[in-house]
Amino acid sequence: MTPVRVLVVDDSLTMRGLISAALRSDPGIEVVGTAADPIEARAAIKALNPDVVTLDVEMPNMNGLEFLEKIMRLRPMPVVMVSTLTAAGTDVTLAALEIGAVDAVAKPAVASAEAFHELIAKVKTAARSRVRALGDAPAAAQAPGAYRPDPDHVLAIGSSTGGVEALLTVLGGFPANCPATVITQHMPATFTASFAARLDRVCAPVVTEAVDGALLKQGHVYLAPGGATHLEVSAGPTPRCRLVASDPVNGHRPSVDVMFDAVVRLKRPMTGVILTGMGRDGARGLLAMRQAGGRTLGQDEASCVVYGMPKAAFELGAVERQLPLHRLSPAILELCADPAARSVA
Repeated sequence: MTPVRVLVVDDSLTMRGLISAALRSDPGIEVVGTAADPIEARAAIKALNPDVVTLDVEMPNMNGLEFLEKIMRLRPMPVVMVSTLTAAGTDVTLAALEIGAVDAVAKPAVASAEAFHELIAKVKTAARSRVRALGDAPAAAQAPGAYRPDPDHVLAIGSSTGGVEALLTVLGGFPANCPATVITQHMPATFTASFAARLDRVCAPVVTEAVDGALLKQGHVYLAPGGATHLEVSAGPTPRCRLVASDPVNGHRPSVDVMFDAVVRLKRPMTGVILTGMGRDGARGLLAMRQAGGRTLGQDEASCVVYGMPKAAFELGAVERQLPLHRLSPAILELCADPAARSVA
């Protein structure tokens, strides 16, 4: 198998060396070059045509975010961001994922090649991903008066690699009175609060990082915090978010399967959606939702950054319909609408 050819871009000579050493430890990766700033990187991309670029956020001459935007507009290619864990670094990294970076890793507090082991898998995933030229903003949300949700309906969405862009697109089409929505996005704990805040600023519904005991309400979206717990929902007349500390499932915590299984136990009208991502997390839980009478949708292959989770769910028979990303918002809202207000399909 041909190794993945990687260009490492970082203004620190030490970091370039550590990242390169970590990547070279895997025989499936070849580091074809390094660059200290975007000017060097631009020339290296033209000369070396790498499969993947790892990109620092803070660099001289042009920061990583500005350079990424130029890449995604002029020569779209897989990029993995390498970020500090400061608040500013987190916000910039989320902006990079929104622009089109495939994934991100954190720079370690103690520099070592071993600390970048996670980068190996993310670079390999990036090499198999689909990237698109930076496009226009998502379509405007429906006006609240034009939509009548089923007050008992619960919407659950699972996503992973590529999910920042996908969730911004889907939630960007929701009205302020959207159905009560829970989301599990595979994301480090340091990013989920900032991502929820970003979604809240640009989307019509209220979006928050889920807290234990929060009442599920129409017009509210609850994003699972990363790291220590799974997001579940409690059954009963007033469903609430529950953050449950337990082992990872499918290698993830929070897990999409755990969330979908909890929604099934509500015994309420429900819709499950599986978006772009690597692996199989969510496939079994989405099947359980469909078998329990819920409606299910999956993002189609052509619009996924990584067609892993939706593919696994589709092949398992969990997905009722696959749709391109730009068509998911109206389809979701249709399924979650007040039955008396739904159009005749």
